[in-house]
Amino acid sequence: MKASDLFIMPQNLNTIQTAQHPVSAKYRVLVLCTGNSARSVMAEALFNCAGKWFQAYSAGSHPVGRVNPFALEQIEALGCDPNSYRSKNWFEFAEQQTPSLDFVITVCDNAAGERCPDFPGAPQRVHWSFPDPAATTGTADQVRRSFSRCFDALRIRVETLSSLPLDTMDKRQIAKTMQQLANEPMGHS
Repeated sequence: MKASDLFIMPQNLNTIQTAQHPVSAKYRVLVLCTGNSARSVMAEALFNCAGKWFQAYSAGSHPVGRVNPFALEQIEALGCDPNSYRSKNWFEFAEQQTPSLDFVITVCDNAAGERCPDFPGAPQRVHWSFPDPAATTGTADQVRRSFSRCFDALRIRVETLSSLPLDTMDKRQIAKTMQQLANEPMGHS
């Protein structure tokens, strides 16, 4: 199945709206979860390292204060510097001096149900539900596989999104596409 089969593409619309960002600009994405130790940090890395359109950040409502070592393994395997990532509180991004955000993506159901702070830029909000790989019990190999499955599912969404003609879409259309991605199977059982 092609991306054009899954999403409303701009050429299929009656009118094409001008993008709010020039091609060289990046959309700012804040990825949220409760602990900011696994899913949100891996998504931040994927958006920054694999997504040419995005500048991403991550945070949590109740950050645990460290990034899970299995998440750091996935980030390092991507070719990104794992030392660039840390667990952060979402209030760091609600301050006036922080950059305006275009999108806020929650990747855990708990964070999606919480009242988020008001973030600068009136960002579009999207929810991508993923099981928490940090909650996996078992051997190190079993936990590692759980992180790998989550990372791969996040990668599919980020790469699919980045492959679209985002320069011809406005923020509302991109947010709608992001939400449609959430409705697609993750590709792993």
